[in-house]
Amino acid sequence: MQVNEAMSSDVKIASPDQSIRDAAKMMAELDAGVLPVGENDKLVGMITDRDIAVRAVAAGKPPTTKVREVMSSEVKYCFEDDDLDDVAENMADIKVRRLPVLNREKRLVGIVSLGDIALFDGAGSAGSALCVISEPGGDHSQSGDGRGSAAASR
Repeated sequence: MQVNEAMSSDVKIASPDQSIRDAAKMMAELDAGVLPVGENDKLVGMITDRDIAVRAVAAGKPPTTKVREVMSSEVKYCFEDDDLDDVAENMADIKVRRLPVLNREKRLVGIVSLGDIALFDGAGSAGSALCVISEPGGDHSQSGDGRGSAAASR
């Protein structure tokens, strides 16, 4: 099975210059915990609800803080025609729960989460990935600075 069979294609893109308050409102409207960040028709980062909570609110930053100040600027991604099990395994390896999905022209076409994979393909590969991702610490821990470590370039 391919990623495009399980991914969510209802994706909104945040601007790096918009406020984290605006990004949080977009997340609330979408009932999503992540937004791709785009600039000049290019994917330049990802921002999560956790980024806002840990890198902004916990650090005492105001709601007017720009998305670019708390987003992860290096982005891991997958392609829409990638194998779903391979993507789940990759998500476990890089310890992320969601990935932007690109077409072969590198245009954003969706987002795939472990939840999407579990709903579509059962708990097998998604459950295995979640077990690995949920191990404490590692490169993607936000207990330190963490900028740019929540995702890395493919």
